[in-house]
Amino acid sequence: MGLAARIEKNWYGRALGNLWLLPLWCLFVLVSALRRAKYQIFPATAADTPVLVIGNIAIGGTGKTPLITLLAELAAKEGIRVGVVSRGYGGRAEQYPLIVDTDTPVAQSGDEPALLAGLGLPVVVDPQRARAVNALKDKVDLILSDDGLQHYAMARDAEIVVSDATRGFGNGWQLPVGPLREPISRIDACDLHLVNGVDFTVQPTGYFVDSVELSPESLKGRRVHAVAGIGNPARFFTTLRQLGADVVEHAFSDHHAFVKEDLVFNDDLPVVMTEKDWVKCRNFELPNSGFLRVSAVPSEAAEENISQLLKRLGAIRHG
Repeated sequence: MGLAARIEKNWYGRALGNLWLLPLWCLFVLVSALRRAKYQIFPATAADTPVLVIGNIAIGGTGKTPLITLLAELAAKEGIRVGVVSRGYGGRAEQYPLIVDTDTPVAQSGDEPALLAGLGLPVVVDPQRARAVNALKDKVDLILSDDGLQHYAMARDAEIVVSDATRGFGNGWQLPVGPLREPISRIDACDLHLVNGVDFTVQPTGYFVDSVELSPESLKGRRVHAVAGIGNPARFFTTLRQLGADVVEHAFSDHHAFVKEDLVFNDDLPVVMTEKDWVKCRNFELPNSGFLRVSAVPSEAAEENISQLLKRLGAIRHG
């Protein structure tokens, strides 16, 4: 096991194994606190359109992308037009802000913006999220920021912090001793805290192979190569096993830049990946390969809390 893997293992185990990183921890905590204090004293200028940030305080996947899709669906029911801004992690464009549509190369936009644009949402990418907000503000009633909880240069009207019921907050320490970007107390300043596995669940809703939609249950009893380059690949593998699939695991780092050879396994078994990974691999022309689409399904209480927040934000207009 490499050094980075050992450090990450200790994030979700005993912090004692990472205490040799205390000097770096002190520096991270100090810089993080000073940076937040700066924007509390000199807050960013609010845009004309309200901004809702959906982020987390821990490294790793928590189900933000399906939750953003759910928020867009619930907002539409209230007659609220939403758009999404993103840093576009994993992508690089010649100029920003980048307006993302279905023809935008994933290498420019990044995987999550490509996925969201493919679902019909207006999406703008820019490492400076405030600039993306300005590019989108006149086109929608509410802007959802995909991540960016710690991007204080972008003004926001509300925040939703998302966590995972299984992984929680690890050993409770901030980086690099633990997985936290900010202390757990940061949650208290957010409008909602939604726990994946409690307040909502991520459930499979479609299995797509060669542009044909099949039932996810069609995977039952089949041996498959499961490919995941997301923050928490284990969750994807578990989902496939719950569907009855016999899973051969292939875990990659989050936002992995796939090449065709990553998905060639020299057998006839189906290759199943996440939709976020599929947008980067759809042009590889691999037979018998596809993706599992998932959706966030909220509890009744969570849906009510989300709807109330969306209604409040939909009624806001700056200026």
